[in-house]
Amino acid sequence: MASTTTSINSGGGEDRVLATAQQIVKSLNTPKEVREDMLLIFSSFDNRLSNITNLIDGEDSVTEEDRFDAAEKVILRWDSSSLEASRRSLNSEDSRNEAHEYLSAVDEILNLMDELSVRSDSDIVDRAENAIQLAMSRLEDEFRLVMIRNTVPLEAERLYGSIRRTALSFPVNDGEIYGDFESFSEEDPSATQPYHERGASLGDDVSVDLIDPKAVDELKEIASRMLRSGYEKECVQVYSSVRRDALDECLAILGIEKLSIEEVQRIEWNSLDEKMKRWIQAVKIFVKVILSGEKCLCDQIFSGLDDTKEICFNETVKGCVMQLLNFGEAVAIGKRSPEKLFRILDMYDVINNGLPELEEMVTDDLVIAEAKGVLTGLGEAAIGTFVEFENAVRSETSKKPMQCGDIHPLTRYVMNYVKLIVDYSDTLNLLLDNSQDDGCDTLQNDNDNDNFRLSPLARRLVRLISSLQSNLEEKSRLYEDTALQYIFLINNSLYVVQKVKGSDLGELLGDNWVRKRRGQIRQYATSYLRASWSKTLSFLRDEGIGVSSSNASKVTLKERFKNFNASFEDIYRVQTAWKVPDAQLREELRISISEKVIPAYRAFLGRFGNLVESGRHAGKYIKYTAEDLESFLLDLFEGTPRVLHHMRRKSS
Repeated sequence: MASTTTSINSGGGEDRVLATAQQIVKSLNTPKEVREDMLLIFSSFDNRLSNITNLIDGEDSVTEEDRFDAAEKVILRWDSSSLEASRRSLNSEDSRNEAHEYLSAVDEILNLMDELSVRSDSDIVDRAENAIQLAMSRLEDEFRLVMIRNTVPLEAERLYGSIRRTALSFPVNDGEIYGDFESFSEEDPSATQPYHERGASLGDDVSVDLIDPKAVDELKEIASRMLRSGYEKECVQVYSSVRRDALDECLAILGIEKLSIEEVQRIEWNSLDEKMKRWIQAVKIFVKVILSGEKCLCDQIFSGLDDTKEICFNETVKGCVMQLLNFGEAVAIGKRSPEKLFRILDMYDVINNGLPELEEMVTDDLVIAEAKGVLTGLGEAAIGTFVEFENAVRSETSKKPMQCGDIHPLTRYVMNYVKLIVDYSDTLNLLLDNSQDDGCDTLQNDNDNDNFRLSPLARRLVRLISSLQSNLEEKSRLYEDTALQYIFLINNSLYVVQKVKGSDLGELLGDNWVRKRRGQIRQYATSYLRASWSKTLSFLRDEGIGVSSSNASKVTLKERFKNFNASFEDIYRVQTAWKVPDAQLREELRISISEKVIPAYRAFLGRFGNLVESGRHAGKYIKYTAEDLESFLLDLFEGTPRVLHHMRRKSS
């Protein structure tokens, strides 16, 4: 028997194979039923024995009923209603040949049904339909079982490993971390330091196996029989139900929960922020990796059946796609607050970037319409949130002045916020260009034609910073000391200019904008000098002092020196406590003061010092040299209050 089998498998030509099989059949003294089973087994070895049943009992041909009987036996042997059969699987390792036999029997019956369709032998037709129904029930179970057993487990590390991590971070120069607008601290500016991290981008090597490739051919074989038998609906239902469960598990692995719109809108911001970040990454992976893998799998299993694979893919992925979109919709219609802007823009970008691929794969009009609707909603939410931020900056009404004239937390917050916005220039320019209000009416009062050549985003940022400047001018009035008002404005205005110059904002807003703001800082500095030092310098004027050495003139001079000393000492005490954080600005202010005060004092001392020194207690009135004053000016704006102790000028 072994040698005979070897001869069959070696394949020496069709005549030889058929002759050998016929000789075996004639030599067997067995019942007809046993011979039929044996011949059916032979037929599975080589397709050249497909007509081997012609050899039964030595007949030249067999009837259609004989062929049907042999195939029907195989189907009934695997009837799923049988307890023993239900415990066995065609997919098990020891059932490979039987699986082939079973599928061949299904093919045989289907072929016979095609032939019998032109005849009226109702008995055979009924039996054939019943056999096919039994076979389809078994194949439906097998289809499900093969899919479940061969679904490749996916882990978070593997899914996230399918994206190339090129996260862009935007920490600001002084280590600030981004918080929400309402919580920025007036006591500690460093407590509200902006930080933002954009999501990672996808690489090209992003394929994963969703089903063990070894099982794909088996699934294809089963699916083709089910579809040929008219069981397309059942096949699609089994496929989509199993794969939906697998995709649901993928979303769970990626951290996506099933939440209603109402539940999303009740989530506290910090938790929502984390969910939005996970959602952004999940959408990237789901569209680029999972959906594309599912589409490839569907194309393989239902190859050549375009309508079926389209329906099957849509039914499989629809639920998960809608789950993702529902979260996006919930965010889009949720409460708007400035801290949400960057996450919303990230969500907008990830849908906008993935929509072409989604449209290419998913042909369900409702799903695509929902995706486009969520995209539109997120775009509107982004613009609305930006407007909310503008309004919040304009109307922020904290009434407690910053100690020492330092940079206000609002200034830090806004400028670091604006720096982050620049990273979304392309998206925001597109959205703002389509919005009705681009801020041009406000900019017309700026008398700067260059503004009209700016991009939509740049125009809005000019307006935003102008609102910030107006707010800062209001806050400067909280200081009773006019000179400190200008120090506050100088500090904050320079901070704004530095943030613009030190980032892409400079290119966005243009050199002309920067020049105008630097000119404004110089005006503030001039106003500071006038407000702070005019009175002190007035004591060094010649008016009212005669050139004689009369007692009246000496009294006036002593009074002038005394008043000057008191005024300088008072300024020193107060303005050493004021703070100018920028070293260069601090130095420039000291130089400006020195250029006004020191020459005036030196000249006054040179003209009238001898008159005072010739009298009694001269050191009480001429306490400082010009060099002393120049040295004292170096202590201004350090944020550490100091007091000048009584000093007597050393005699030369």
